[in-house]
Amino acid sequence: MARVPASARSFLPRRRIDLRRAFLSDFPLKAVAVVIALVFWVVISLNQAPAEVSRAYGGRIPVERPEVPAGYVLEGSLGDVSITLRGTDAAITNVVAADLHATLDVSGADLHRTDPQDVPVSATVANPAVRVSDISPATVSVRIEPITSRPVAVQVRFANDPPSGNQPGDPALNPSEVRVSGAASHVARIATVYATVRFGDAATDLVSSVQPVAVDAAGSPIDGLTTDPAIVQVSVPVLPTATTRTVPVVWNIRGAVAAGYQITRITIDPPAVTVRGEPAAIGSVDHVDTGPADVSGLTGDKSFNVGLILPEGTSLFRTTGSTVTVSVAPLVGTRPFPLLAVQAINLASGQVGETDPPTVSVVLAGPVPALSSLTVAQVQAVVDATGHQPGSVSTVDVSVRVPAGITVQSVQPTRVTLTIRTR
Repeated sequence: MARVPASARSFLPRRRIDLRRAFLSDFPLKAVAVVIALVFWVVISLNQAPAEVSRAYGGRIPVERPEVPAGYVLEGSLGDVSITLRGTDAAITNVVAADLHATLDVSGADLHRTDPQDVPVSATVANPAVRVSDISPATVSVRIEPITSRPVAVQVRFANDPPSGNQPGDPALNPSEVRVSGAASHVARIATVYATVRFGDAATDLVSSVQPVAVDAAGSPIDGLTTDPAIVQVSVPVLPTATTRTVPVVWNIRGAVAAGYQITRITIDPPAVTVRGEPAAIGSVDHVDTGPADVSGLTGDKSFNVGLILPEGTSLFRTTGSTVTVSVAPLVGTRPFPLLAVQAINLASGQVGETDPPTVSVVLAGPVPALSSLTVAQVQAVVDATGHQPGSVSTVDVSVRVPAGITVQSVQPTRVTLTIRTR
């Protein structure tokens, strides 16, 4: 295009822009376009997904005890965990403690292990718009043990004494034995099962329904165990103290032990018992005899289960049997062998040995039965001819050989003259 000289530019006509006309021209159409654009912006804004955030929940969530396979029990403290939630800020804000649940996932646990093992923790949120992104701690150490059971006798334990002037009688239990079930390690610790009762202020017989409790060797209750039945009936008579008396038990031995034996000790269990009855009946009672224990022919220790012979009008305060144990041992004595021939041993071939004197006097000691059955052939007096040559004469010691359990008390003489000759 040809350039217009600057001097001629002032003579060209200027174009004028009418802004008012440009704005108002087709105004209805432009207004509709603006409205449509605003509507599209609002719809897009409303449909756009809010941004997600991660936020730690403000409190700790207790770990709930999960279901375990039948025949097993989960042992250990589960504690609580902290969790981190993922979702929109508004959704997380509306989460409350009741919406959160944490538990253990035992699906992968090893049921054959008896030692503690780490089990993962899982957590859920009731609001589907929120999910759990992190759990701390992620695992909990627990034991999964097999459930075992065994029968255990129940013992009555008194939490207090009866009112003054009274004492408890023999308690009665129904049943007297319960089956205790629980984790194998807990069942193995059971020392006994107690049914604990408490006496009231009135001197009346006690009848109570009691929950038995298993305890260990230290007397501490063992948690996590159940008993079948769960309740036992305990009945305890309350008796006046004035109508009882504790006296020793006296044994009653009949017969004689075998010849050569003696009784070395007699014991009684229990050594004393408490009897009850009217004051006139028990006033003269100073002992209780046992039934007879026949020791005829005994050669060793023996225990006898015997009853107790109670005076008329009396009875035992607590029912009990009586055991008499008799200890028997052989009598110890001596036996002489006045003319015991002396024999030479360890002679060389073709040699004989003669002693002067040819016999010795020996006294043996030991249990009388063993001495009584001893024969001369079982007792030997010998001298050792080792190293002695034919024609030699020497003084040697005499050695006496006896069976086990027998001892040599004396030998006369202790030395003899040994002469070696050729056959």
